[in-house]
Amino acid sequence: MAAKPLIGINTDYRSSRKEHAALSFVAAGYFDGITAAGGIPVILPPLVDEDDVVRLLDMLDGVVLVGGADLDPRRDGWMPHPSVRPMDVRREDFDRMLAKHVCQRHMPVLAIGAGMQLLNITAGGTLFLHIPEDLPKAIPHKDPCDTSHRHGLLVEAGSVMERVYGDGEIRVNSMHHMSLDDVASGFRVTARAPDGVVEAIESQVEGWVAIGTQFHPEAETASALDMKIFEEFMIGITGEVPEVRLVA
Repeated sequence: MAAKPLIGINTDYRSSRKEHAALSFVAAGYFDGITAAGGIPVILPPLVDEDDVVRLLDMLDGVVLVGGADLDPRRDGWMPHPSVRPMDVRREDFDRMLAKHVCQRHMPVLAIGAGMQLLNITAGGTLFLHIPEDLPKAIPHKDPCDTSHRHGLLVEAGSVMERVYGDGEIRVNSMHHMSLDDVASGFRVTARAPDGVVEAIESQVEGWVAIGTQFHPEAETASALDMKIFEEFMIGITGEVPEVRLVA
């Protein structure tokens, strides 16, 4: 029996405040999704030393880039928008360093939410900073009063998304105000919202397993079908259909 793949998962970060010391954390859905799909999750704190990041990646078989707050547009040459709520600087420093090496190595990666936006930026793409202004005809992609907000999904033939969802009506959770604009070279769009907003991308580079979703298959608002994205990621790494295990 082959050893289970080791999958690194980056974490969110909160600096120290009156009510708590500095802490690093990650939603359980990410590591439960990897565990259920036959991998071993390895939680990655926001390291500072680049050599440490390189050594860690040498030991891993893949990486999940998790969602979270917004990337700082100033770091990509754009003016900030009032709607942007940037993630902690320590996390963003680490995430950008991690994504750089993942892309350079063509390491297997599943990028979710802000993770997909980071993957696209790192590979040379761009972002819309605020959908309601940049795409005024777009449907709502975030409802502050409804964390279970959902919209339709249109998938492309011959993609991982098609293998996951097949035919029929598809609806996924939606909780973002930024989205992909120019898609990075080497990637193709494999799912869109009905208004055309990019909801999933996949690598076209031979041998590189790289999947991005703007929606969140790990969240409590996800469906059982959404979780198959983790299975497809593991199949891409191992070439084998995993024995799926339910996580309590």
